[in-house]
Amino acid sequence: MFARGDAAAQTTERAWLQAMLDFEGALARASASVGLVPGEAADAITAACDASLYDVAEIGRESSATGTPVMPMLQRLRDRLGGDVAGYVHLGATSQDAMDTAAILVAHRAIEAIAGDSLNAATLCAGLAERHRDTPMIGRTLLQNALPTTFGLKAAGWLADVDLARAWLAEVVLDLFDVQLGGAVGTLDGFREQGRPVAEALAAELGYNAPLAPWHTQRVRIVMLGDTLALLCGTFGKVGRDVALLAQNEVAELREGGEERGGSSAMANKRNPVSAVALVACAQRAPGLAMTLHTAMLQEHERAAGAWHAEWETLSTLLRITGSSAAWARDLFGRLEVDTERMRANLAAAAEAGIEAAAEPEAHLGSAGALVDAILAAHRGSSG
Repeated sequence: MFARGDAAAQTTERAWLQAMLDFEGALARASASVGLVPGEAADAITAACDASLYDVAEIGRESSATGTPVMPMLQRLRDRLGGDVAGYVHLGATSQDAMDTAAILVAHRAIEAIAGDSLNAATLCAGLAERHRDTPMIGRTLLQNALPTTFGLKAAGWLADVDLARAWLAEVVLDLFDVQLGGAVGTLDGFREQGRPVAEALAAELGYNAPLAPWHTQRVRIVMLGDTLALLCGTFGKVGRDVALLAQNEVAELREGGEERGGSSAMANKRNPVSAVALVACAQRAPGLAMTLHTAMLQEHERAAGAWHAEWETLSTLLRITGSSAAWARDLFGRLEVDTERMRANLAAAAEAGIEAAAEPEAHLGSAGALVDAILAAHRGSSG
């Protein structure tokens, strides 16, 4: 339910460990580039920065003694290297440098999967909007029958919001290219006069940017990311809510395809809207996680006592369920069955109940088709 799609694999404990080790390897190479670490030592450190060489669970257990997993990780890295090389590990850095840069790496790797599934979902949704551009159905406001609309316009409305949320995520990602390197209190004093060059070289090694200054207790980047992930979850959740309502037996205008889907342990006749349910569940979890990131902004001085730590699992979970939401949405749009005859029947029932426009819906749809065309054109422009 909450770990569908490829983003889940990028947010595991092992994925975090690999991201922390990627930081350590890049730091060693960056330090070597300015003469602070011998090249041979940097090569040896890089070779040892492979998460498969270490026991993730053991590192996790030992982190309870130090407050972060960085110290037990460093101990194992140094033990593996031994000799003089071990002394060059983590040179000039602090644990938060490793954790924050790892968070950026984890986020980027997960977002790549989220973006891919979101684009695929949007493309499939666009197909629904195009195919049903002129398929009439009854519109519903305040959960009551209103005036006619088209299913194409409903799907196009979903698409417009998905594309907007995707655009926001792409924009926020641009602010996630700052690695973290500051040392004990953010002054880079462990590198002496070479602090800025090492930070720039570290960023280059990882394919990112050196920040204007360390951001140990400035958490706008993390909060903006959390808000945008929750926004994307909510956008897909709206789709899930609509589909679940339209799949009710008494409405029956939509069905999730797939014979193996939707079984009930108590009632064999049921076909539950599983993808829609999952989308709603992810969307209802996301705001609370984003709020935790907001409350964690109140960080003390140069390093937070607890607020920073609260981010790690929260961010991982939010990335994971957003990835799951995007994957479920891709699946839903690809399987969705539209019952146009049932839509016609429900229009006829609305006409009998006194909604005159439902008797001849095509005469009252006005510019619905043009609205669909405009949204589809915008989608093609944003996804090209």
